[in-house]
Amino acid sequence: MHRGTTGRYTVTSTTGEVVRAFIPNPLPPVPPLEFTPARQHLLERAHLALGRLDSITLLLPEPNVFLYAYVRREAVLSSQIEGTQSSLSDLLLFELEDAPGVPFEDVVEVSNYVAALEHGMARLEEGFPLSSRLIREMHEVLLSRGRGSGKSPGEFRRSQNWIGGTRPGNAHFVPPPPPDVQECMSALERFIHDEQAPYPTLVKAALAHVQFETIHPFLDGNGRIGRLLIAFILSQGAVLSRPMLYLSLYLKRYRSEYYRLLDLVRQKGDWETWVDFFLEGVEQTANNAVQTAQRLVGLFKEDSTRIQTLGRQTATALRVFDVLRERPLLSVGEVTHRTGLSFPTATKGIGALESLGIVEEITGQRRNRVFAYRRYLATLNEGTEPL
Repeated sequence: MHRGTTGRYTVTSTTGEVVRAFIPNPLPPVPPLEFTPARQHLLERAHLALGRLDSITLLLPEPNVFLYAYVRREAVLSSQIEGTQSSLSDLLLFELEDAPGVPFEDVVEVSNYVAALEHGMARLEEGFPLSSRLIREMHEVLLSRGRGSGKSPGEFRRSQNWIGGTRPGNAHFVPPPPPDVQECMSALERFIHDEQAPYPTLVKAALAHVQFETIHPFLDGNGRIGRLLIAFILSQGAVLSRPMLYLSLYLKRYRSEYYRLLDLVRQKGDWETWVDFFLEGVEQTANNAVQTAQRLVGLFKEDSTRIQTLGRQTATALRVFDVLRERPLLSVGEVTHRTGLSFPTATKGIGALESLGIVEEITGQRRNRVFAYRRYLATLNEGTEPL
């Protein structure tokens, strides 16, 4: 449905230029969304897929192992959309205190994203509401180091920003002026928590994401926080027991369409086409996550069976293997720390896994060696190739 522009323009001056900034109308849309039989079917399929995803925490013997890896995969993907070139292996190496190499800015950004996500998850688990305050807290963590650290971490912007173009005058889109940001965010927060809103949580998440990206309340990091907001709304609304739905791979693959639909909402008021795209992404992403978890369970079972053939080395190798399931890229020092084994014993355990082709040394050095659980990493790396 084309409702017309979903907000109003106001004339503002920034960097010496006069521009038209867009202030979105508060949610929900007027008139309400049309729920055709086809759209209702999309919604039901997305909910079924989310139910399967949520059941992972019941089916997996160690759900935190999957969550650890899945969160880091999301961090890489979400940061790539913003232009970083880090890989999952780069991030895991960065997280190893005794790993060789000097950290570089792209990896710091991805590491910050993990920290912001985990901060938000911890706050929700302790009962803190999803709010502007929590969003600012996550933003402060996101921009705590590296690029963007000078762009007011944890604070709504006090200067005008713009999207696309080299300056405000030729920008693709100019978000609300700074004095309007707080009220826009307060209205968004009220919508998220409005139990009388006529939409299920999944649809509210779709609407709220577009609204957040339209407000663009921060000087930097809006895309990453806006994508996290989807998972956190679903968790807050009890659709998922944990924030486990991350759409970054879907949005990365269909990035041009994603941006086109954001514009279509703002300019024409066509929320329905966006909601359809969003629901298809939810179903696809949730199903892929379930399949990935099932493949990892099968991989762990297969390799564990192979380790049972090692004879006297089996017990030590299994202890090392348990750590590798939690952290698929490790140094010998990290193995000794996590298992309590001596350095020589840990080295023998890794050597046994190396003989089976389960792990591979990746530095080519004689000291500070790092070992990768290759098949595990390959499964997680699917779709995470830098743009």
